[in-house]
Amino acid sequence: MKTLIKLAVPAVLILASSAYADRPARNINSFRHPNLAAAQNLTSQAYDRLSAAQAANEFDMGGHAARAKALLNQAADEMKLAALAANRR
Repeated sequence: MKTLIKLAVPAVLILASSAYADRPARNINSFRHPNLAAAQNLTSQAYDRLSAAQAANEFDMGGHAARAKALLNQAADEMKLAALAANRR
């Protein structure tokens, strides 16, 4: 049992740190695009909540939380592209 704990703790720490590193970007100018910046901030908050849910459930969520986190990253990137497109008009 102690061996299992010794192996599980580093694995959880690695997963948690890698999940934190992949948080959605928060790179929209809030003065120029306040609504897009707020929406991008909400994707970051949702990502954090999913990370907390994964930790509470020992990351056993059938891959669905990880997929949701990937989609939140994609949404944040699309918001940045929307802000850039608005800048070009």
